[in-house]
Amino acid sequence: MVETGLGEVMLRDIFLKTMFRMNLTLVSDMARICCVQPAIAQELIDLCRGQRLVEAMGTLHATSGNEMGYQLTDAGKARALDALAQSEYFGAMPVPLARYREQVARQSIRNITITRDRLMDAMGHLILPPKLLDQLGPAVGSGRSILMYGPPGNGKSSISNGVRDAIGERIYVPRAIEYSGQIIAVYDPIVHTAAEAAIDDPNALRRTSGRFDNRYVHCERPTVVTGGELSLDMLDLTYNPVARTYTAPLQLKSSGGVFIVDDLGRQAEPPQKLVNRWIVPLEENRDILSLQSGEKFEVPFDTLVIFSTNFHPNQIFDKAALRRIFYKIKIDGPDQEGFLKIFAMMAKKKGLPLDQASIIHLLRNKYPSIGNVYANYQPGFLIDQILSICKFERLEPQMTPALMDRAWANMFVEDSDIAH
Repeated sequence: MVETGLGEVMLRDIFLKTMFRMNLTLVSDMARICCVQPAIAQELIDLCRGQRLVEAMGTLHATSGNEMGYQLTDAGKARALDALAQSEYFGAMPVPLARYREQVARQSIRNITITRDRLMDAMGHLILPPKLLDQLGPAVGSGRSILMYGPPGNGKSSISNGVRDAIGERIYVPRAIEYSGQIIAVYDPIVHTAAEAAIDDPNALRRTSGRFDNRYVHCERPTVVTGGELSLDMLDLTYNPVARTYTAPLQLKSSGGVFIVDDLGRQAEPPQKLVNRWIVPLEENRDILSLQSGEKFEVPFDTLVIFSTNFHPNQIFDKAALRRIFYKIKIDGPDQEGFLKIFAMMAKKKGLPLDQASIIHLLRNKYPSIGNVYANYQPGFLIDQILSICKFERLEPQMTPALMDRAWANMFVEDSDIAH
């Protein structure tokens, strides 16, 4: 039990609560649910038997490898209920915070190596200017914070997702961590994508299980994406007063991965305030969280934070905040050549035949009206509009100047006053 890093009382109480809540009788089931090795589960059974909290049922289960069954005694049930009154947590044993820090250091986002080829492979579906990769590569490889800014509709969100794909690799995420007797749930199936578990072959020479601490889940590097809904309280521990347990904040769940703050400036909290919350984490790679008691403690901050905004940084940050964001990358719209490449790629993908006369009409008669300002979202928008019109008019998918005019009319709002 020493190798778990947890105190004997905590191990015993979680074990008893798990037996009680899940009505477990077999050591193998207890080991699986508590995510410990069978030898540790047996040690806990022996400990509880010595304290008269558990007793053998006196029968062997023929369908379960002739395992001996165990059950809680009346004293064991009473102890389980007392423990549940203190905390409803049961199941997987937590990982001590000190051990978790060591694991984070071993799999740090700052240890990854990003090459130009790897980044290009992850973003092969995007038409990007070559200079952008020159800036993005070192930024991602550093594992430090990135601010992407520029006009809307030019792929900042898509680039952020491409960064996530380029990082790749897998890490170990604890189901829960323990600090000062408090349990904080970390693993979240919504955020974490578990790698496919290897299944033991009883005839294999080498067993696959037990190669790593089962209190961790082997996952893809996590990605947390937030937008206008992000608020400061989402960056704090969440306490459940009924279960008397905590849930990790978003940045802790994203440890070892990417935290994307999309549409910065659209949140209820001012952007400056959000960045101020992260001044210490961004500079010192550690975050400070608070328990219900008011006690503060440190956790690792090992996250590539990507801020994405349509505002100019000088409008939403002061110089001190900008200094703490290590990389600032402007994402502009494409030039005409890039626009045409995106248009051709999107048309092929969506099954709309290209028509030279329609595209010339678009470039000569429509874009001059908006100062020839191109955006990455526009080809897909126009093509979807044309396809919808063709479907409504019962036409085969086709592109004509007239259809292009109808599609263009839906891309912008007419600039005129509305009488009330």
